[in-house]
Amino acid sequence: MARPDKVAAVEEIADRFRGATASVVTEYRGLTMTQLIALRRSLGTDTTYRVAKNTLVKRAAENAGVEGLDALLVGPTAIAFITGEPVDAAKALRDFAKDNKGLVIKGGFMDGRALTAPEVASLAELESREVLLAKLAGAMKANLSKAAGLFAAPASQVARLAQALADKRQEEEGAPATSTDAEAPAAADDAAPTES
Repeated sequence: MARPDKVAAVEEIADRFRGATASVVTEYRGLTMTQLIALRRSLGTDTTYRVAKNTLVKRAAENAGVEGLDALLVGPTAIAFITGEPVDAAKALRDFAKDNKGLVIKGGFMDGRALTAPEVASLAELESREVLLAKLAGAMKANLSKAAGLFAAPASQVARLAQALADKRQEEEGAPATSTDAEAPAAADDAAPTES
């Protein structure tokens, strides 16, 4: 018969798996309590770092429908359950592991599949969601500016074409400039007999 505290622990871990956008499995051998507290703080409020027994995590993962973590659950295990941005948590874990060799990232689980340690490292190399959205917005704005220029170009080309046609007609007719010059001497001739 299972002990109630273990049943409760399995259910809590299973709930964390279900509610997490991603989870990262680590080994924390050699880390002091002070270092674990510092790690939890660096992960922020969207990530819960939980030390658990491997047998309990295996049962909880099975209950939550998480597959592919059994090979990672060897030695002292702690799991980062990420409810926020997975990239930010992966970066925090990577940075902490660089400074504290006792933390080893073994792998993880995200989007319905298990992740290897290199895949978690690749996730940490990505830019955060906010940065990617800002870049996307900038690219869209630039494309809209180009589109506005392309839409405005035909109108300005039509205006230039209309002006060129008007200039060409004026050159071909040539009469307005010549007739104005011809009318001026005729008017002068008409004015001369009146004076005599």
